[in-house]
Amino acid sequence: MSQSYVNPSVIIIGGGMITELQILPSLYHLQRQGLIGDISICALNAAPLKKLAENPGLKKAFPGKSFTPYPDFKRVDPQKPYPELYREVLRKTPERSIAVVAVPDQLHYGTIQEALECGHHVLTVKPLVLNYAQAVELEKLAHGKGLFVGIEYHKRFDDRSLITRGRYRGGDLGDFRLGYASLIEPWYYRNSNFQNWCTTANSDMFTYIGCHYVDLVAFITGLLPVEVSVYGVVEEYPNGNKGYLWTDGRVLWNNGACLAVLNGMGYPNVAPGGNSQGLTLFCKGEKDGALVMHDDQYRGVKHSYTVKGPDEGDSYYNEVSPDYFKLVDLGGGMLTPVGYGHRSIEGIVRAVHRVEAAAEGAEGAKALKKRQAEIEAIDREGIIATPANSSYNELVIEAGRLSITNQGRPVTIEYGKKPSVRFRD
Repeated sequence: MSQSYVNPSVIIIGGGMITELQILPSLYHLQRQGLIGDISICALNAAPLKKLAENPGLKKAFPGKSFTPYPDFKRVDPQKPYPELYREVLRKTPERSIAVVAVPDQLHYGTIQEALECGHHVLTVKPLVLNYAQAVELEKLAHGKGLFVGIEYHKRFDDRSLITRGRYRGGDLGDFRLGYASLIEPWYYRNSNFQNWCTTANSDMFTYIGCHYVDLVAFITGLLPVEVSVYGVVEEYPNGNKGYLWTDGRVLWNNGACLAVLNGMGYPNVAPGGNSQGLTLFCKGEKDGALVMHDDQYRGVKHSYTVKGPDEGDSYYNEVSPDYFKLVDLGGGMLTPVGYGHRSIEGIVRAVHRVEAAAEGAEGAKALKKRQAEIEAIDREGIIATPANSSYNELVIEAGRLSITNQGRPVTIEYGKKPSVRFRD
């Protein structure tokens, strides 16, 4: 089927935390702007869909907005699983709609593949997939159909990242030599759905969130990672499952630089702010050193509330981040999303429109060729992460998983005609 690209339909696969906090409010706003049409959300069961539909914050921010739930929480047992329902929903959605993939890491490949086979553009949360071969397969599948795949590495859309990228690539920050990054998520994440999927067999904290800063260093510098070693500390979740809940990664780059990456699920619930995160790069200039320091944890706002919020991790004293994602009142009877979390989603949706607009008025093979050419142009720009321009991330993740499951043994990344990973000799 074909459709006008004035209002493409959107189907979100996954009804968890990231859908609630970032994806759905962003899409509601884009719907209000006329960039997308109907929104559907498909989840494993109806319980999270009911929670999303009844969310008082979303109702206040977007009065009158709603989505079509699959399964329908008004008609089924909220806990009954429907693991194959997303396939049915993708197949009946008009072709060249936008499929938003927000499922656990290990489910990305199958879900994205199904979306592409059904003829849909894809917006996926990071990482794309867990190994390089799958990334190449999805790239070829998408390109062959003239479909755009955007990976939502939202830190790329942080103004400080874009400013730093311009200054580094302009030669003002010398040559990256040594750095460290950290992103420690709150302790209460252990009580969430993470304990059901982010287990030792499936993923780890380096794969889940360390990839943000590995991608960011490549995005800023243009360098390629060439070796990865990751040590993981195994602990039990409340349900008894085991996970790599603390990780220490080391990434070497093709200019000899080294980045240390600390990740975990242990930022104190009572501490201010949603997590602890930041990036520091030390660089070498011709006559002096150069420095990049992004304090992503504390961004200049301090609040002390009279009433503590109802959610885990809420505190009376809070160091608020205004940069990632917030809903603010700009008039119009609704709240408006601001921050790089929203800009990232909007950027990918607009890229889909670019691809479709390039083929306007053309049909068949000619239209396909025009869409492919526009996808290649977006790949070359390098702002939005795509399978073609950021597959080093999948090599890092593949190497990291091989390392962490072998007690931190270093794993080398080899590029060339057939990029691969192997243990260091």
